Amino acid sequence: MSTQPAERTLQSELLGREIEFNYSETWLAYSMLGLRVVMAWVFLQAGLSKLFEGGVGDPLAWSSAGFLQNAIAEANPLSGLFAWFANYGAIVDPLVIFGQILIGLALLFGVFFRFAALMGAIQMSMFWTAAWEGGLMQGFPMTNGYFIDSSFVYMLLLFGLGAWGAGRILGVDRALEQTAIVRENPWLRFLLG
Repeated sequence: MSTQPAERTLQSELLGREIEFNYSETWLAYSMLGLRVVMAWVFLQAGLSKLFEGGVGDPLAWSSAGFLQNAIAEANPLSGLFAWFANYGAIVDPLVIFGQILIGLALLFGVFFRFAALMGAIQMSMFWTAAWEGGLMQGFPMTNGYFIDSSFVYMLLLFGLGAWGAGRILGVDRALEQTAIVRENPWLRFLLG
């Protein structure tokens, strides 16, 4: 048994340039698992807090209408889209609540990981664009700076975790990829990992 973390060399092309660097397989696995659990917590906490906002007696009391109608800056180039979403709260609210819970569970257990990461990234991109206080000419200002906020960071983290196939690390996807269904339908691997 080795006492040193296993190292590998990654060779790729990035923006037209050849890149090469060494990385620790051991620490990469720990870091991906840690990031996966943290992102699962972010989604689960958000979804469950919305679900139980009205207590057990009214699990769907949370509403996005106030935010969609009042918190989106008029200078936001997508303000009309979010105002349109406000008209469909009966559809949007459960999608947000249960979407966050299901994404969180999928990330936590590593099941249909890439699909969950993609859905989480789409949700984060919607939250990110909703935070724009202006358009391109204003540099997409946001409450806490320009262009980058936590939703953007979460979106990038989900992309990276999906690209690396973090659902295979102590996740259900590792077992699912060995099933006959997935072996006979290789396109399913795009949802797993």
